[in-house]
Amino acid sequence: MAFSDIESLIPSYLYSTTSVNSSKNFSTTLDNHQGNMDQKNFLIAAPKEDSGYKVEMYTPAFYAASTIGGSLSCCLTHTAVTPLDLIKCNMQIDPAKFKSISSGFGILLKEQGIRGLFRGWAPTFLGYSAQGACKYGFYEYFKKYYSDLAGTENAVKYKTLIYLAGSASAEVIADVALCPFEAVKVRVQTQPGFARGLSDGLPKFVKAEGAAGLYKGIVPLWGRQIPYTMMKFASFETIVEQLYKHAIPTPKDQCSNTTQLGVSFAGGYLAGILCAVVSHPADNLVSFLNNAKGATVGDAVNKLGVWGLCTRGLPLRIFMIGTLTGAQWGIYDSFKVFVGLPTTAGAPPPAQK
Repeated sequence: MAFSDIESLIPSYLYSTTSVNSSKNFSTTLDNHQGNMDQKNFLIAAPKEDSGYKVEMYTPAFYAASTIGGSLSCCLTHTAVTPLDLIKCNMQIDPAKFKSISSGFGILLKEQGIRGLFRGWAPTFLGYSAQGACKYGFYEYFKKYYSDLAGTENAVKYKTLIYLAGSASAEVIADVALCPFEAVKVRVQTQPGFARGLSDGLPKFVKAEGAAGLYKGIVPLWGRQIPYTMMKFASFETIVEQLYKHAIPTPKDQCSNTTQLGVSFAGGYLAGILCAVVSHPADNLVSFLNNAKGATVGDAVNKLGVWGLCTRGLPLRIFMIGTLTGAQWGIYDSFKVFVGLPTTAGAPPPAQK
């Protein structure tokens, strides 16, 4: 595909033009960036400021861009690490059989072949596409909303509380979208022979446990995802701010897009490590409850123990979530700069208009 054709792939409502020659300028800009795009890098080159295209902050186009970027960042990354997620879930459910990462891969390859390593990719792709759209889109909305409620001075003074409140509010909505897909995914991944994937797994799941069964794990999912997301967004914002303050010699607005996106990835990776530790006990609960019909939280605690809930599968999850979160912030901010928006963090919360 020619780079001049990329314009047709981006919805027109994401842009507002400032010149009648903006289409021509946009194509020229993309041609200028072709050399950068040829590199083996997931970061997307951003159009220059003089391209004539720029999304205005906190407009419907801004929230639409945030939603699309969030959907892309989550669905692509979670689907890519499906084999790791599959091993993790099986280590949590059957530790006697899946004793380590390496042996787990060997068992799955022997029993299910290469295709077995991507079992459950469809509910993962669709579920995290919906979750990412809600997570990032509503986070940007709630961050602005709570900043406006607090006022300019308090928004800066209590910015971490605003990050925490905004991310928690967004995740409550995002998990409602994710939960049915997560339930089917866990069942498909941990019970060989249950179903091939989403198309036959979803109706079989509903037939066995009813439609309400798809939301049996919503409370532990909230318990896993809300602390995870609060840590993911608040720590990311704080880490990036500190990187620009202490590690980057140049102010953010003077840094190149490549530098800013590198900071986004590094901040996301560090934030992901913290996320994995905080949310891991609930992650074990979600896997246990979705795998065992009629199981309760008490059953999980009795069988796994408090130490088991906190540590079983944790090293793999730290590696997986660190990489995942770093890549998500990299992709999300890459999409933002591609449509003419600044990268996330490194600046105070939005002021009241």
